[in-house]
Amino acid sequence: MADATIPAPVGAHPIGNRAKRAATVLAWSGIVVAGLLFIFKYVLFYYHYDAASFDPYWPRRGWLFLHMNGGALALLTGPWQFWTGLRQRNIAIHRWTGRLYLVGVGAGIVGAVGLSLTTTFNWGVVNGIRALALAWFVTTAMAYYTIRKRLIPLHKEWMIRSYVVTFAFVTFRFLQDYTPLSRVRPEGDRDTTIAWACWVVPLAVTEMVFHWRRTKRELALRR
Repeated sequence: MADATIPAPVGAHPIGNRAKRAATVLAWSGIVVAGLLFIFKYVLFYYHYDAASFDPYWPRRGWLFLHMNGGALALLTGPWQFWTGLRQRNIAIHRWTGRLYLVGVGAGIVGAVGLSLTTTFNWGVVNGIRALALAWFVTTAMAYYTIRKRLIPLHKEWMIRSYVVTFAFVTFRFLQDYTPLSRVRPEGDRDTTIAWACWVVPLAVTEMVFHWRRTKRELALRR
């Protein structure tokens, strides 16, 4: 617990801090709700387990189940990694949810690769899926590597990148079903665009935020 006698940092403002915390809670609440809605609508749908539900995925339902369940596990356990209060109170829960997250990502990647090797989609969509799987692997592997080396700030950044890529599955469905892109024809061109945009754009925005924060810190040190 912080010492109450220590003065607040210069420039700190209680109202501003409360607003920032409220915005953070609101943002994470939205992310969690979106993830849960995605799982209920697009993952649990396949638990009817019949050929009509799976349609073209029926012959490849093993890969699909591995991909869906792994991705769902990563979606659900990822937010726990960013809960600072939980990490400070019970590091064991943080570590175990982190391990479950790794298992989910691993299963999701294996399923994605299996699906990409047996898909009938066009090469643009296939390459987008494979590149997404590669980005998922690299960002998560770097998050694991940095925490093993006790590089905590870098670990946090790589975990954010990893979860941004994990959330790409939610973004894909949102873009495909609830935006003007849903009306784009031919569908092959639409799906190719979304297969890349669902993770490249959010990851690029994330990088810009990281670099902006670094720039602000460097400028603050020069004052």
